Amino acid sequence: MFLHINEFFNAVSGVLDFTAKGVRRVVAPRVLRGDLIDRLTYNAVFNPDEDIKCHCRLAIRSAADRLGIYPASIHEFYMQKGKGHFNHFTVPAINIRGLTYDVARTVFDIINEHKIGPLIFEIARSEINYSQQWPSEYSVVVTAAAIKTGYTGPVFLQGDHFQVKAALYEDDPDMEIEAIKLLIRDSLGSGFYNIDIDTSTLVDLTKETIDEQQRRNYELCAMFTDYIRRLEPNNISVSVGGEIGEVGGKNSTLEELTAFMEGFLLSLKKYDPYAVGLSKISIQTGTTHGGIPMPDGSIAEVKLDFATLESLSRLARQRFGMAGAVQHGASTLPDEMFHHFPQSGTAEIHLATAFQNIILDHPQFPAELKAEMYDHICDKHGAERKEGQTFEQFLYKTRKKIFGPFKKRLWDLPDHVRTAIQDDLRQKFVFIFQKLNVVNTRDSLRDTITPPLTSFSLDREKATLR
Repeated sequence: MFLHINEFFNAVSGVLDFTAKGVRRVVAPRVLRGDLIDRLTYNAVFNPDEDIKCHCRLAIRSAADRLGIYPASIHEFYMQKGKGHFNHFTVPAINIRGLTYDVARTVFDIINEHKIGPLIFEIARSEINYSQQWPSEYSVVVTAAAIKTGYTGPVFLQGDHFQVKAALYEDDPDMEIEAIKLLIRDSLGSGFYNIDIDTSTLVDLTKETIDEQQRRNYELCAMFTDYIRRLEPNNISVSVGGEIGEVGGKNSTLEELTAFMEGFLLSLKKYDPYAVGLSKISIQTGTTHGGIPMPDGSIAEVKLDFATLESLSRLARQRFGMAGAVQHGASTLPDEMFHHFPQSGTAEIHLATAFQNIILDHPQFPAELKAEMYDHICDKHGAERKEGQTFEQFLYKTRKKIFGPFKKRLWDLPDHVRTAIQDDLRQKFVFIFQKLNVVNTRDSLRDTITPPLTSFSLDREKATLR
């Protein structure tokens, strides 16, 4: 830990040509990729001194820019998918809840080795809260991992499930809308140029017509899309996704997608007749986030409706010019299912819980630390245990909430433990990426990805610090 700002300047001296506006030149890239980037990242996350923390974040972001690493929107690439190109593979979107630096390094190593092109690092509104990773922190850690591994090129950062909470919206709609807008502002300021708006929680299936059922969903999605368009960088079209069916609910239909999109496009035109719309649409096909735990803690078998996924993806492309449908809650699916996603034309697939499970259930994970974590869950979240839920079911659904309170303890795990976890994560990642056909897709990004016009300063870092 840097104890004084002078320690930061001494550490970067001779490695980074550093000014108040960031790094002008990376003098010694190999030295930066050694222990220095590890130390900068650690301080960017954990240093209690906000001035030191902001200096480290500025150094990481601006050094990455000088090395050819930049936050990017996948929108133009998805527009190509909407025209029928690149539909032989499905883009993975990975949520990282803990050990973020180690997990991201593992992914970038695989990207480099297997020449993977489009791959998204994302975090949901709920995950931001319980993992204690605000967008400004998440983006700088992922960017640091790219530096560490020698990766160059676009980094796709995504706000996943920027979700309107139905109960809070009913109590005070203005406050809930402002909460999403604040999240959007800070995300864009941190390089999140891909945002999934989830107002599907407001779908009302008691209404008589499908248009009425989807009305609040598409009207608010259009409002947030317009808000994003007004704030996005001048040379970037942020990739915005909508959602028509809440994950874990009933399966989506062609009629629902049509009603949502027609209503959305009409609503968006009221704000701006020339506004850029959505690049993809999330649907429900039979999955739940994290899977459904059985009383013994095992995961229930899932019957995923690939026919629905294929038909809605086709409609999204052919009628509305989007990349296709997005599949959520997929990481815990059986291995034999993954090859079906590219075959069905799925645009994007969201993956999270399986990687969390590899970390927490790893044989090298310290038993005493896990026991302490579970005690914390019982103490702080015991009231969330549902009637009839076994202890194993309760732990499985709730243990994700330990990543924030134990973030530093996880980061400080012994090297051999973290390396063993990375090795197992690597096997899982490689398997999924191969099944999704994203190996050797790096050339697909050519001519579709635009680097943003980015400025750096300490004031900007402080503005997004949470």
